[in-house]
Amino acid sequence: MFSFLSRLTVLASLISCGGADAGTSSSSASASQEGLAGCLGSGGSTGIMMIVMLVVMVGLFLVMSIPQRKREKKVKDMLAALKPGDRVRTIGGIYGTVTSVKDDVVTLSTGPDKIRLVMARGAIATIEDAPVEATIDGDVKDVK
Repeated sequence: MFSFLSRLTVLASLISCGGADAGTSSSSASASQEGLAGCLGSGGSTGIMMIVMLVVMVGLFLVMSIPQRKREKKVKDMLAALKPGDRVRTIGGIYGTVTSVKDDVVTLSTGPDKIRLVMARGAIATIEDAPVEATIDGDVKDVK
């Protein structure tokens, strides 16, 4: 890790010094430090280093936020497409069938007795493809 950071510092000094001054003898650590020290005296590398760090931070932010936005969009589309008759799993792990959807309220029927549960639309974790339902015994049966 330290080696990577020192190489990044030498690279930043090369960019700010215009190339050949700081990097000609960069094979040894002391030579690169001397080249870096000579360049740091000019005061120009501080601005370049800040720009490099800013670019790295923006890049990391984009790498982390773009996949999160895609996941949020898929969940939003899934919840918008929720309709009566869909088999769902809630965030609490309850499997059931949607009986009605009104605004932000979803009514599920679950279990062999078709008990009705009223939940928020955001409590739906996934829409299930397989028509199965958990019974009170802990068994899983097919629902037709």
